[in-house]
Amino acid sequence: MGGTQNTRQALTGTRIRERRMALAMRQSDLAEDVGISASYLNLIEHNKRRIGGKLLLDLARVLKVEPSRLSEGMDATLGDMLRAAAQDNTGNFGPTPELDRTDELAGRFPGWTGAIAEQRKRIADLEGVIEGLQDRLGHDPVLAGSMHEVLSTVAAIRSTSNILVSDPDIDVNWRARFHRNLNEEAERLSESATALLAYFEGQGQSQSGLETPQEMVEAAFETAGHHFPRIEGTGSAGIEDTLTDMEAISSEAAAQLARTRLAVYAEDAARLPLDQILPIAEAADYDPQALLAMAGGDVAMVLRRLASLPEGGAAAVPAFGLAICDAAGALLFRRRINAFSIPRYGAGCALWPLYHVFSRPMMADMSVLSLPKGPLFQAWAVAQPTRSAGFGTAPVVEATMLLRALPEDRAPTQNPVEVGPGCQLCPRDACPARRAGGAIG
Repeated sequence: MGGTQNTRQALTGTRIRERRMALAMRQSDLAEDVGISASYLNLIEHNKRRIGGKLLLDLARVLKVEPSRLSEGMDATLGDMLRAAAQDNTGNFGPTPELDRTDELAGRFPGWTGAIAEQRKRIADLEGVIEGLQDRLGHDPVLAGSMHEVLSTVAAIRSTSNILVSDPDIDVNWRARFHRNLNEEAERLSESATALLAYFEGQGQSQSGLETPQEMVEAAFETAGHHFPRIEGTGSAGIEDTLTDMEAISSEAAAQLARTRLAVYAEDAARLPLDQILPIAEAADYDPQALLAMAGGDVAMVLRRLASLPEGGAAAVPAFGLAICDAAGALLFRRRINAFSIPRYGAGCALWPLYHVFSRPMMADMSVLSLPKGPLFQAWAVAQPTRSAGFGTAPVVEATMLLRALPEDRAPTQNPVEVGPGCQLCPRDACPARRAGGAIG
């Protein structure tokens, strides 16, 4: 535990200094604004004094940055995107990127950092589009049938043309028949090509842009803080009004997905009303175990409900992260949390309990996760059926994982499990679960 705390605190002073220099602020001015001496601030900036509480909040306010950016560094998702961009560029342009100074880059040049991360996201989106097109070429039945029709027609036209060219003395009646066949096959080819073009145009209109419906829904939920007061008050009757307020939703597919997620939210809120669970959760320090009886043992609902509590109120609700995936490991929904990266594309860490619980359906898991260079996280996870297609059929099972950063002053109740953000970016070379093609640096 001590090693992890030291890792988290080691760069706090450095981040404060870098942010102050980025704002062209003198050390003495910053010290005066937060009510400490310049010499004490100098010790802080050289990582010789640990800080927290009100002083950290005051420094963050004057430096116009979130406190977590000073105490924990950049958001884990942003850091992973920068490292992925560095990995893509290794050996292609200039010297190898300095991965050990990524946090410093984000502190000094937040604008450039955001631009690099946005470009990396766009590249990943384009790669996803290409992979999708490649998959469609191999598996789309409409496309496969249309291409077969076109190729068959072209082959027929070519065969007839070869006969006409190779035999100039062909009988007049046969020549007229071949000409008629050429005309019919040409019309058939034109119709097939027109139908194929119309199919692609329709697909393009329904899938315009690079942002997927899932990303739109997640952006809308992030904007709302994953809490919807209208649904809390009126239940499912407030879904459509809530959906109308979601500016990030710009397609019917995204709207339908949002309705599905909001319907789950409404059901959870009806079974676990906010005014009933909030005092119980607060008294139990937001331990999911305290709400299980009220939820009738529905662990996944408790985890979702905790991730939907309003932050910033008098109850001091902690920051929660949430990840939901299907049995194929595809991420269905996420609530991001600082310092823990949950990738939208590509696989996460094989050691996450999000995946392990599929081997033990209905058995809830509680574990402590240790990231390579970050805080400890308490994780709760469960895999359970969401619906059944009927008697004699296998149920649809989803896994849900709730995350919460373990406070620095609290020792873990169990040995931490060493995990990472995914093999591509994880520095744990000796990990037995590592797939081929590990991280650089």
